[in-house]
Amino acid sequence: MIIDLGGKVAIVTGAGRGIGLTISETLAAEGVFVACVDNNQDLLDKATTRRTERGWTGTHLNCDVRDKAACEEVVHLVNARFGRIDILVNNAGVASGGPIETMSEVDWDDNVAVNLKGAFLMSQAVIPQMKRQRSGRILTASSFAAIIPSLGGAAYAASKAGVHSMTRVLAGELGPYGITANCYAPGMIPTDMNHYADASEARKNTLLDTLSLRRWGAATDVANLVCFLCSDLASYVTGAMIDVSGGKFATQMPWMAHREA
Repeated sequence: MIIDLGGKVAIVTGAGRGIGLTISETLAAEGVFVACVDNNQDLLDKATTRRTERGWTGTHLNCDVRDKAACEEVVHLVNARFGRIDILVNNAGVASGGPIETMSEVDWDDNVAVNLKGAFLMSQAVIPQMKRQRSGRILTASSFAAIIPSLGGAAYAASKAGVHSMTRVLAGELGPYGITANCYAPGMIPTDMNHYADASEARKNTLLDTLSLRRWGAATDVANLVCFLCSDLASYVTGAMIDVSGGKFATQMPWMAHREA
C-alpha cells in the first residue's frame, strides 16, 4: 500500500517548531500543499527558508488561533489560493501549569484558549469548505496526559481531554459529509516545550521506565501517523484518539521486561 497525498491542501497550526514543524514538512514531502500557521514570525521565517531550500510548495501565515477572525482569515486565504482545504491539523499548543491550589488563572486560561478553543475555532472555520467538498480530515493534538494526567498538569490535561471529546462530536456531526475527525496523543517526545532532553540522567531513566519500548519518541513518529490518518487508507477511522506513546503504562511496571530481556 502507498500513502498518496499528492495535490492535497493542508493547514497545520503550531508549525513553527517541534512536532508541528515535522508534521508540516512530512506532509510537504508527500506532495501536500501546506499552509504553515504559527504566531511566532521568527519561527515562520526559518520554516519558510527550510521549505524554499527543499522546493516544497506552500505558504506561511501568522495567526493566533485564539482569535476567531484570524482563524477565519487563514482559511479564507488558503481557500482563495488553492481552491480547497483537504486537511486541518490542529497542533498548536501550550503546557504551562502548576498545582491546582496555586495555579494562576492565566495559566489555566492559556491552556484552554490555545489547546482547546484554538482547535475549536480552526475546525469551525474549515467545516463549511469541507462540507462543500464532501470530504476532509480534521486532526487535533491531544496528549497522553488526557489518558493519565500528571501532577501539576491539571490545565493541560483538562484541555487535552476536552480535545478528545470535541473530536468525537466532530466525527459524529461531520460523518454525513465524508469528513473524518481524529486526535493523536503523543507521549514522551522531547521538544522545546517539555525539556525532556534537559532532564538529569536519573530523571530520564525514571521516565523511560514507564514505556514498553523504553525509548524516547520522535516527532516523526507522530508525523507518520498524521500522514496515515490524512490518507484514503484511513477513510474508515474517525472519532478516535490514537496513543503515540511507546506503550506508556501499557502494563503497570514495563521496566521489568527490559531488566529480564
